[in-house]
Amino acid sequence: MSNFDVKDMNLAEGGLRRMDWAAREMPVLRAIHDRFAKERPLAGLRVSACLHVTTETANLMTTLQAGGADIVLTASNPLSTQDDVAAALVNRYEIPVYAIKGEDNVTYYKHIRAALDHKPHMTMDDGADLVSTLHKERRDLLPNILGGTEETTTGVIRLRAMAADKALDFPIIAVNDAMTKHFFDNRYGTGQSTLDGIIRATNVLLAGKVFVVAGYGWCGRGLASRARGMGSNVVVTEVDPLKALEATMDGFRVMPMLEAAKIGDIFCTVTGDINVIDAHHFKVMKSGAIVANSGHFNVEINIPALKEMSTDVKLVRPFVEEYHLKDGRTICILGEGRLINLASAEGHPASVMDMSFANQALSAEYMVKNSKKLEKKVYSVPEDIDKEIARLKLEAMHVNIDTLTAQQVSYLGSWESGT
Repeated sequence: MSNFDVKDMNLAEGGLRRMDWAAREMPVLRAIHDRFAKERPLAGLRVSACLHVTTETANLMTTLQAGGADIVLTASNPLSTQDDVAAALVNRYEIPVYAIKGEDNVTYYKHIRAALDHKPHMTMDDGADLVSTLHKERRDLLPNILGGTEETTTGVIRLRAMAADKALDFPIIAVNDAMTKHFFDNRYGTGQSTLDGIIRATNVLLAGKVFVVAGYGWCGRGLASRARGMGSNVVVTEVDPLKALEATMDGFRVMPMLEAAKIGDIFCTVTGDINVIDAHHFKVMKSGAIVANSGHFNVEINIPALKEMSTDVKLVRPFVEEYHLKDGRTICILGEGRLINLASAEGHPASVMDMSFANQALSAEYMVKNSKKLEKKVYSVPEDIDKEIARLKLEAMHVNIDTLTAQQVSYLGSWESGT
């Protein structure tokens, strides 16, 4: 193959071993893979995927390929690629991959454009950079596109904004909205992998530290819970009164970021918004404060403002940049402000990505069957797909549950019975 761009093809064997290891924890996706191989529901479908290039994503790619899809994969973040996995997909499965960990923004978008040169019938996105670039630069491809899927909160927000502006030209299924995605992937996956990334980057002890979580969505809930489990004194900042109330009732201290900035030792943003930690927050932080982000884009921390306040920047550990401020303090930024769970760690555990990527695979199948009925807007994953994935996951975990009797079904559908 010549149509790929990865760091080093000699890494392929190690990537294959790690793909196999991840597959052990992905029984739902394996069951879909086996069915797809028999039924070939995606035969003839060209798919351009812009996702984090990890072992779990690799198992999704091979599942889509088993279903008959012709796939190209590019990275959805410059720091999220596992180079051995990228090489393995090219070497073993002949899937074109355009992704190199640490690539600059010019290369990142060159790779996205290469994925669009595949002339896809379907997009599979994580953050909506692929879809956004397609709509801005390659509108000639739009007539042939059936639809797409979107993996993460940030991407869904962008796509719903496009739909509201009548700028979205094909239907999208918001995989992120599936209960089997955001309940588990966002909460348990982000919670665990974000702490993993922070610890790998810094090797700091979390016990006894004031750990500030910016945002109390599903990712924030998971992160706050796990930081507390590691012994941290957790503070939550929020703008939504309902989420702030929930965090308070969950036992966390809740306060504005400006107050939290004065007492925090470690900060992590998980909001999907811009400048959540800004210049006026940096001005009151302790010297030595550690600041990370686990949202999709590197805009949640205003790093340009921090640079303006600094005399120099030193790389003191891999993925740890120490900013020396003009007043003598230091502030450490992890992973260039990019999502730390993938910048310095391996992303979510395979067992939660099993459900997320099962949603991707089944949503792709659904889109092939139903695209002509769908409008140019963002749809949630159909409930029957969501429940089937939950059923398969329970079955794989050897967990049995009750089923309703005919009498119970009848009772729940009636209104006559009362006190």
